[in-house]
Amino acid sequence: MMSENENKQLLDALDNIKEVNVGDVVTGEILAVDNDSQLMVGIDGTGVEGVIPSKEVSATMESNPTDKYKVGDTVKVVVVSKIGDDKEGGSYLLSIRRLEALKVWDEIKEKADKGENITVKVTRPVRGGLVVNADGVRGFIPASMITDHFVSDLNQYKGAELEVKIIEVVPEDNRLILSHRAVAEKDRKEAREKIMGSLKVGDIVEGKVARLTNFGAFVDLGGIDGLVHVSEISYDHVSKPSDILKVGEDVKVKVLAIEPERNRISLSIKQLQPGPWDDIEEKAAVGSILDGTVKRLVDFGAFVEVLPGVEGLVHISQISHKHIDKPSDVLKSGEKIQVKVLSIDPEEHRLALSMKALEEAPKEENKKAPKKNVDDNSTSNAPEEESGFTLGDILGKDIDNDSEE
Repeated sequence: MMSENENKQLLDALDNIKEVNVGDVVTGEILAVDNDSQLMVGIDGTGVEGVIPSKEVSATMESNPTDKYKVGDTVKVVVVSKIGDDKEGGSYLLSIRRLEALKVWDEIKEKADKGENITVKVTRPVRGGLVVNADGVRGFIPASMITDHFVSDLNQYKGAELEVKIIEVVPEDNRLILSHRAVAEKDRKEAREKIMGSLKVGDIVEGKVARLTNFGAFVDLGGIDGLVHVSEISYDHVSKPSDILKVGEDVKVKVLAIEPERNRISLSIKQLQPGPWDDIEEKAAVGSILDGTVKRLVDFGAFVEVLPGVEGLVHISQISHKHIDKPSDVLKSGEKIQVKVLSIDPEEHRLALSMKALEEAPKEENKKAPKKNVDDNSTSNAPEEESGFTLGDILGKDIDNDSEE
């Protein structure tokens, strides 16, 4: 039979047993680390045990978070929930991660009240924005709050560390809304002022392709975007900038114009490339035969592109041996033709071409032309213009015929 003293000690012990409630922060001793990488913990002063699954051990993405703990270690945890219906206590789901998160929430809320920014790491992009890790707390940056311009591919932010402004913090709902746009706008404004103050027309600088549109490419110069118009990307014809460039690509550009009042900078990529007329006398030597494309038709001839960015003129008189009223009677824009180089003027960027020179001249219909007096300069009996001969040619041939006879 239990003595009165022993009974008193038992009652005192029972009175000292703490009740465990969900949400309590308690201290416990690690009793075991099992094969499932979870920790078994004896909760101090309660006589009950709890379990900490590996995902509740640490807020960071560690492969083996339980490795830093061993049997006998003391840990402080938060009680997440009751496991089972054991009326005598049973087991509890415990968490170190959530306790750490509670501390972080308090710190974040304090910084929000003071208007301070925090630094977060992007864990993954989702449809509506970016999921981030704020020292173990999950936060979210809506797409509209990422930066000050539209971004089509959010994957470029994966793993990035961003300084953000705290927009909304509700620990009870695990709600943390952040904005990088406000920080980005401030940084870009400072960078803009610095770049605008130091950049000069003619400077050659490096940048990164930030955005592509149908009319050109926006290049980030380190805080301000400059525009490379589609016509300044290459000496070759460019249908779409995306055919030549890609977002994130590093490029060298030449500054063509600066408009500080409009925060506008015009850039060129092609002007840092060899010009199409460089070494033209080697690439299109006089007498050479080249493939070309008819680019424009005018009353006096056809402009033909024979090299990327190099056009030459086929004068109407050099299109055919036959008389032509207008070039569009025999040629059309976009047509592929062959031409012979007649002359080159590199300084004036002029190239004289001929189609006629690649055709065999038509034979004269009448070998025996009527005799003419050499002194008779009349052209009344001259063949029609369809022959393609000039007046000098006609008179010269008649003189030759008279001399032969």
